[in-house]
Amino acid sequence: MKKIRLDDKVIPFIKRHQLIHNKATVLVGVSGGADSLLLLHCMNEWQREWGLNLVAMSIDHGLRGEESREDLQYVERICKEWDIPFIAKQVDVIGRKVSHKEGTQEAARTLRYQAFQEVMEEIEADYLALAHHGDDQVETIMMKLARQTNPAALTGIPVKRRFATGYIVRPFLCLSKAEIYQQCEDRGITPREDPSNHSTVYTRNFFRKYVLPYMKQQNEHIHQHVQQLTERISEDQEYLKQEADKMLKEVVSFEENGVFFTIDVFLAYPIALQRRAFHLILNYLYSEIPKDLAFQHEKDFFSLLHHKKSNVSIDFPQSLQVIKSYQELRFRFLIQDDHQYEQSPILEIPGSSVLPDGATLKASIRVDASVEDRHILHIPTECEALFPLQVRTRQDGDRMKVRGLNGRKKVKDIFIDEKIPAYQRACWPIIIGADGSLLWIAGLKKAEIPKAKKQGKYVELTYCSLIK
Repeated sequence: MKKIRLDDKVIPFIKRHQLIHNKATVLVGVSGGADSLLLLHCMNEWQREWGLNLVAMSIDHGLRGEESREDLQYVERICKEWDIPFIAKQVDVIGRKVSHKEGTQEAARTLRYQAFQEVMEEIEADYLALAHHGDDQVETIMMKLARQTNPAALTGIPVKRRFATGYIVRPFLCLSKAEIYQQCEDRGITPREDPSNHSTVYTRNFFRKYVLPYMKQQNEHIHQHVQQLTERISEDQEYLKQEADKMLKEVVSFEENGVFFTIDVFLAYPIALQRRAFHLILNYLYSEIPKDLAFQHEKDFFSLLHHKKSNVSIDFPQSLQVIKSYQELRFRFLIQDDHQYEQSPILEIPGSSVLPDGATLKASIRVDASVEDRHILHIPTECEALFPLQVRTRQDGDRMKVRGLNGRKKVKDIFIDEKIPAYQRACWPIIIGADGSLLWIAGLKKAEIPKAKKQGKYVELTYCSLIK
C-alpha cells in the first residue's frame, strides 16, 4: 500500500465538511484501538495550531471484565503522557439488556451515547470527535443493503450531525483501516485490540471478515467511492425531505390523535414525495418508531390509497390504525371507546349536553318562529309522548322514518348515503323520543315529527359538531 501523508487527506476533509472550528472544545471518544488512538494523537497535534481545548473520554462497557478495565487504564496513561485531560465512565450494558430486552450491541451503543451526552453537557463541548473510518462506512452500507429497502438508509454514517451541546464529527471517514494501522506504526502508537471485533457473532464483524476483503480486491479505494456515494445521497435526501415537508404542510391536516388528508390531492404528488411524506407522518405520530414497523406496512399503506372499497382500514403497531373512508385517509390511534353510553342519558331542557362524538347539544324553549337547518331541530312541546328526550349511539337494526320519505330507512344506509366514515359511525349521536322513536341523526337526517296543532312552545335542539 502506498504511504500517505495523513494531513494531506484528513485536513482537506475536515475543511470541506466544516467539522471543527478554531478555539473549539472537543471531546474525543477513545477506546484504545488503533483508530481512536490515532485520532487523539492527531487532535493533539492540531490543538495548538487551532487553539483547541481537548478532552479525552473512555467508556468501560463492563463486558470483558478486567480486560476492558485495563483498556481504560491504558488510555488514561497515554493521556497523562500526552498531557490531555481524561474522563472515564462505566456503563452497565448487561443491566440494560435485561431491563430493555435489547441485544448487546444496541444496549452498548445507547449507553455509550448517553455517557457522551452527559460529558459534553458537563464540559460544554462544541464537538464529539469519533474515529469511524472509511471501512466502517463500507460495512455499514453493505449491511443496510442486505437488510433495508429505504434509500435514506444509504446515507450511512454521517460525517457531521447535531448532538448534545454541539456536533458529532468523524474526521477519519476519508481513511481506510489499513491507512490507520500504517499511520499508527509510523507514529509509534501501540493500540489495544478488542477480541470481540473478530467474533462473527456480530453482523458487522461478519461483513468485515467475509465481504469487505472481496470488495477491496476489486477496488482498494472502495472506501473513498462509498463515502462519495453517501455524501451525494445525503444531499439528494435533504432536498427531497425539504420538498416532502412542503407537501405535508400543503396536504396533511394534523389532529391531537392523528392526521388525515384527501387521497386524490396526496396522489397528485410524485411517488418519491408520497413515500417520504408517509414516513414523516409516522415520525410525527410515533414518539419512537416501533421496531416491528416493517416495509410491508409501507406497501399496505400504498395499497390502501388505491383500494376500490369506500371504507377499509389496516392496523399498524402500537394501536395505530390507517383508515380509508371514501376520499379521506386518516391515521388515528385507537383509544378506549368511551363513546357508548351504558344507559341513554336524558337531555336537560333547557341545558347543554356533551354528546358521544365529543360535540355538544344545546336545548332551549322557544316561542318565536325560527328556521331549521341541518344543525337545528324543532320539537313541539305538545308532543308529550316524545318527552323526555334521550341521546344514544346506533344499535343493530336501527331504522328511522325519514322526513320526506315513505317508510323507514336503516340508519346504516343513511350513514353510507351521507358518506360518513366508518370509524365515525359508532359514536355518532342519535336523539330518540321517550317512545323509542328515532327523531334525529344529529346533523344528518330528521324524522317525521308531528307539527304543532296551534302556535305554541317548542324545544329547539342545536347540534354543535366537532367532527371534521
